[in-house]
Amino acid sequence: MKIYTKTGDKGTTALFGGTRVPKHHLRIESYGTIDELNSYIGLIRDQEIDSNSIESLIRIQNELFTLGAMLATPPEKEVLKSGKQRLNIPKITNSSVQLLEKEIDTMNLELPPMTNFILPGGNQTVSFCHIARCVCRRAERLATGLNENETINPDILTYLNRLSDHLFVLARKLSKDLSVKETPWIPEKEK
Repeated sequence: MKIYTKTGDKGTTALFGGTRVPKHHLRIESYGTIDELNSYIGLIRDQEIDSNSIESLIRIQNELFTLGAMLATPPEKEVLKSGKQRLNIPKITNSSVQLLEKEIDTMNLELPPMTNFILPGGNQTVSFCHIARCVCRRAERLATGLNENETINPDILTYLNRLSDHLFVLARKLSKDLSVKETPWIPEKEK
């Protein structure tokens, strides 16, 4: 399989189903940011963290590939003329969201209650989680913008919203695991 096709040399790319759009199209920005997020999650996974977190992150990376494929398929191309689904893979559903929520709740059980906002940082691994969380929020903003122009599966928006929460709680869990002191945000007038 050749890596380069030369079909995008003039600034367009093909969506799943063949429709060509500019590379700056909001749909491309949306699933491109999902790809960026997936790469950051791979970076977190490459750190020295516990095996349960690694397993969870691998599952999330697979789900993000699915989510990207869903975003790469315009609504008018989802169903073939035969009536079959063009994208013949399991979709992101509410059960994917529920699994993220279960993991958030489990991690939260081990953490002290939050009494302040927390400044990102303190350890490289924790910082990678916060960067991934921010990229996830950007992906969510792009997907909500896309949804205003072209309807997308609502589970995508819910999943991204919950995933950013998951990454925040994972950053807190890794701070605890790595004995990193969380730095609270202290507004200037309180100093």
